[in-house]
Amino acid sequence: MKIDAKAIRQLADLLEETGLSEIEVAEGDQMIRVNKGGVAMGGGHMHHAPLSMPSDPAVPRQANMDSPSTITGDHPGAVTSPMVGTAYLAPEPGAATFVKKGDTVAAGDTLLIIEAMKVMNPIKASKGGTITQILVETGKPVEYGDVLMVIE
Repeated sequence: MKIDAKAIRQLADLLEETGLSEIEVAEGDQMIRVNKGGVAMGGGHMHHAPLSMPSDPAVPRQANMDSPSTITGDHPGAVTSPMVGTAYLAPEPGAATFVKKGDTVAAGDTLLIIEAMKVMNPIKASKGGTITQILVETGKPVEYGDVLMVIE
């Protein structure tokens, strides 16, 4: 089996840039998967595979089983995650949370922090209103597009 070290390095760099923990590309019966734990290769010889593949809307995504909520990102008050990371509802351990259910917020108020690649990213309210639901827990992972809170 021929190992394409350049393709693996490019995928590893892409992994770091995006904050993902795993990436996989396939071309025909050839596949490379790179994750933070190592590299797995399948098939025979690796040919030049595209480094990014468009997502296919016909392929269902794995459901997020963390929250039984029926709130979707289409909800007008949904605050969705702009990145993959770990959610923190308070500025530091033991501190009061930024917001709680029932709080009134103004546009620009910090709602929570998402840590991605050791960087703390404040997530701010895009509009004013009342926090009616908080769908994430401190220290729990969030995916891009997950509904974090609802402001109504």
